[in-house]
Amino acid sequence: MDRFSGMNVFVKAVELGSFSAAAEALNMSPQLVGKHVQFLEQHLGVRLLNRTTRRQHLTEVGSQFYERSRNILAEVEAAEALAAETRAVPRGKLRVNAPVTFGIHALAPTLPKYLGAHPEVSIDLSLTNRMVDLIDEGYDAVFRVGELADSGLIARRLSPYRLVICAAPSYLRARGTPSTPDDLRNHECLIFSHTMLRTHWDFEGPEGNVSVPISGRLMIDNGEALLKAALAGLGIILQSSELIQSSLETGALVPLLPGYSVPTRPLHVLYAPDRRITPKLRSFLDFVSAEFGDHGPV
Repeated sequence: MDRFSGMNVFVKAVELGSFSAAAEALNMSPQLVGKHVQFLEQHLGVRLLNRTTRRQHLTEVGSQFYERSRNILAEVEAAEALAAETRAVPRGKLRVNAPVTFGIHALAPTLPKYLGAHPEVSIDLSLTNRMVDLIDEGYDAVFRVGELADSGLIARRLSPYRLVICAAPSYLRARGTPSTPDDLRNHECLIFSHTMLRTHWDFEGPEGNVSVPISGRLMIDNGEALLKAALAGLGIILQSSELIQSSLETGALVPLLPGYSVPTRPLHVLYAPDRRITPKLRSFLDFVSAEFGDHGPV
């Protein structure tokens, strides 16, 4: 006999009101039920149950021990169920939401790898820059760039979102090249209409952190459209490295302000705080953490 088995038999005897009822439920004899309870009482050195030929009732210590034992058994059952779920094959549809630029240039290119590893999962990916409601709109996972509000959702931190400032050579020939962030006040900036990027651009440099108010005649809520405008020489753009990188490599855009860096922005994947995560969602979260995870110190 062991303590865990004794706890299980004891809890069942209390809940069903008698040794005989517990014995029937556990498929053992009433005498064996009694031995389990007796073993437990001897191990603890206290009496848990007072029994007569007609009824049984808990002692004060027995009542406290019953409550603790019931909780322990429930946690063990939940842990075993969780282990069973992790062995289950991920299957079903995942509804995922992500910002447009991250979704197109970072997330979408990795999805064939995930779907190849999990052939019974399908993904419904929605790309939008608006703040969606994970619960109300029925998403399994949502990617967010920027500081998180206290939403009650669970967040996994991913590698920070890196921004790059640049412009087309034609724009720089016409308007000149800014040498400090403050010079941007006199330049045409292409404005991304989400977050604080629509009013201020922040930099880190020799003088510390600098926040510069920006202005421009073109404001768009889509990074890809802003890129087209930048390539046409309409102004200076501040967008994600994934979006800008190929244009920098070809020379179609030129990086600016080499003595300054743009602070990174937090990137997280969020999901609902359910006690048990489905195998399909767990597999996706683990995949995302491996592909985009922040492996530095917390």
